[in-house]
Amino acid sequence: MLSEDKPINPTNKQAQACLRVCQMLSNSYKDIHLFRFDEKLGNVFILAGDDIQIMIPPSGEWYFL
Repeated sequence: MLSEDKPINPTNKQAQACLRVCQMLSNSYKDIHLFRFDEKLGNVFILAGDDIQIMIPPSGEWYFL
């Protein structure tokens, strides 16, 4: 099975937070370099701009690292 075939199962709150965060980054003209879903922990990690790191846990309450 290829990694592309594995389903990503974020929570609804997490998926909505990802969309809001990516929209805010885009509105600020920040490049999104990495968007990763950690299957073991269920967290989303976003690397953007020069040094912006954002974690979005299943609760959807995102924060900067």
